[in-house]
Parts: sequence; structure tokens; C-alpha cells
Amino acid sequence: MVPWWRRLGLWLLLTHPTTAERYWELDASRGLAILLMVSYHLIFDLALFGYYDIPVTTGLWRLYGRTSATLFLLLVGIALTISYALRRAREGRSPSYRSYLVRGIKLLGWGGVITLLSWSYFGQPVILFGILHLIGCSIMLAYPLLPLGKTNGIIGLALLLAGSWLNSIPVTQPWLLWLGLRPPLFHQLDWFPVLPWFGLVLIGVAAGAYLYPEGKRRFDLPAWDGQPGILQLTWLGRHSLFIYLVHQPILLGVLAVAPWLS
Repeated sequence: MVPWWRRLGLWLLLTHPTTAERYWELDASRGLAILLMVSYHLIFDLALFGYYDIPVTTGLWRLYGRTSATLFLLLVGIALTISYALRRAREGRSPSYRSYLVRGIKLLGWGGVITLLSWSYFGQPVILFGILHLIGCSIMLAYPLLPLGKTNGIIGLALLLAGSWLNSIPVTQPWLLWLGLRPPLFHQLDWFPVLPWFGLVLIGVAAGAYLYPEGKRRFDLPAWDGQPGILQLTWLGRHSLFIYLVHQPILLGVLAVAPWLS
């Protein structure tokens, strides 16, 4: 029997037993995304601590960081489509909103933990609405749109355009940061407002509806899930939330004590 503390940990980390419903290419892609994100944060932290003068918030480095976030959000949408379709087929009706609500709230809770930890470390609220906050909200917001399938691609594109316009409107208060409205000279280490970024999740939903109709893979792939490299990526992808939560405290801790050790 699995101990209660282990069951609680698995529940909090949104970890589920491996089943035949998992697709190795999605887990591997998620693993690649977490590798890109960790490597970008390492470079960011090296610049933050003054080890290297790297313009991590502009140009190609900014694009590098955004690439991992974009891949994550597209995969969130694809996974939502697959899980919704498989549960509907298994239960004979549309899944209840409750499970999506609970999952979204858990991710929002972890986002809140990141907010508090970053606040205590940097002495100011530098992450008020990061990617975990966004994914939590996206899971809850996407539920009523999942039956629309590929139509979500059009909605997603519209939200991307609307968000790009909204982000350019100056406001004096920060209360709508989560939506995409920011005060002048606003800066955050990790800011992913609902607009435009929820649009990427919906584009992922549309991609999932096309690539995995009824939750089943449309195309054939070789069974590479046990191959060296792919095996490690799929493991990372299946534990991406845990890795995301622990990687920055580890990186920041090591870089903070490195001068003392040397």
C-alpha cells in the first residue's frame, strides 16, 4: 500500500501512474521544454550574480527563453484535448469541470508558492503572475472551449493579437497584471498574463484536436520511448512540475554560496 504522504505528494505534484494513454512524443517534448527552461534560467542566474555580462532579457536570449515557454503552453493545450477526449469516451459523457478546477487551483497554489519564495529571496514581488499561474488559469478557462476542437486555433490567434494590443495600453495600477495590463516601467522576472499567452494554449488545443482526434494518435511513430536520450527526456517530461519547482532554488543556492566556497 502506498503511504499517505507519498499519495499526498503525488496529488500535489499532479503526478499520475504511467498508462497506455501517455504518448512518448509528448512526454519527450515536455522534457525538452524543461531542459530549455532550466538552461535559460541558469544563464539568467549567472548574469544576475554578475558571473557573465549576458543580455538575457533581449534579442536571441529572450527568444531562447520564450521558446521553452511556448512549447510548454502548446503541450498544455494538446494534453487538455487528449485527456478530455479519452475521459469522454470512457465515461460516455463530457468530463465534469471539477477535476479541471482542482488541477488549475493546485497549479495556482504552486504559483503562489513561487511568488512568496521569490519575494522573500529578492525582497520584492518579482513574480506576480508567472507561467504556473498562467497554466493554472488556462486549465480552468479552456474547459468550456474544449468541445470546439480545431476552432480554438482561430480563437487562440485572436487572443494573441488582442493581447499584443492590450500589453501596450499603460495603466496606473497593477491589479490587472494577470490579464495583461501593466503600469509604465513595469518589470517582472517571470510574467505570463492571460492575454496573449492563453491564446497559445488554445492553439495547442486545436493542434491536439487535429493530431490526436478522439484522443488517439493520427499518425504512426516508431516505439522510441525506450531509446537512450528519449527515455531520459520522457522521464523529465513526466516529472516536469517537480523539476520546475526545485530547479531555481538549487541554482540560486549554488550560485549564492559559490563565492564562499572559492
